[in-house]
Amino acid sequence: MKKLSKLVFMTLVMVLAFATSAFAEDFRSVDAIKASGEINIGVFSDKNPFGYVDENGEYQGYDVYLAKRLGDDLGVKVNYVSTEAANRIAYLQTGKVDVILANFTVTPQRAEEVDFCLPYMNVALGVVSPDSRVITSLDDWNSDDQMIVISGTTAEMYLMENYPNISLQKYDTYATAKNAIENGNAVAWANDNTEVIAFAKTTPGFTVGIPSLGSADIIAPAVSQGNESLKSWINDEIVALGSEQFFHAAYKATLEETYGADYMETLVIEGGNK
Repeated sequence: MKKLSKLVFMTLVMVLAFATSAFAEDFRSVDAIKASGEINIGVFSDKNPFGYVDENGEYQGYDVYLAKRLGDDLGVKVNYVSTEAANRIAYLQTGKVDVILANFTVTPQRAEEVDFCLPYMNVALGVVSPDSRVITSLDDWNSDDQMIVISGTTAEMYLMENYPNISLQKYDTYATAKNAIENGNAVAWANDNTEVIAFAKTTPGFTVGIPSLGSADIIAPAVSQGNESLKSWINDEIVALGSEQFFHAAYKATLEETYGADYMETLVIEGGNK
């Protein structure tokens, strides 16, 4: 009996050790990143003008502009990892990326799973629809109509919570959602207002009938939960960048062509000051 008890005890110890290792910290400190010579940053590859791949195969956009600067000031190469909205949290939790810079809106739910740094952009939700039937309100929604959303976005969460009567047509990528609204698969598309405004400005026949839906939100870099080393470094970097008006320069370089100069002060957060 004693031998059996000892065997059971040793088995439990081994199981506990395995479980502990399985849930070990799966992130890299600033020192580890510098030692490797490379930082992995998750960005969008199909969301112009925030994160996209240009005709030369190079990553560009507002988020990428910041990613490049982070790499320069860390003294390391940036390895861009293409992500979809629904993968952002998982990529951090599994250590696939060190940082997410992919239009990541700060929400209480997400803050339970990742650590957000200081913000660098303001955002709200918006709704775009064809000129032939511009949606200006979500009240009295026709039960036969559907709304396009991208899985894992704040638009999806907001509509599920606040408008459960609206049937959602969900897509995994910005590109497929864009194609769906262009093809008339649904009556409207809800997403970050910055994105639907950009879509309407570059796609004839569409209007943003609801430019602001719900509360105003902020966008910020995110790191793995518990990675205080990297979070602290990025926060210090964002504050320091504010002294040179970095995010205004980023706006002019990447967003002004789409939104114009008048939208800059509404969108930009400088130095982490909301």
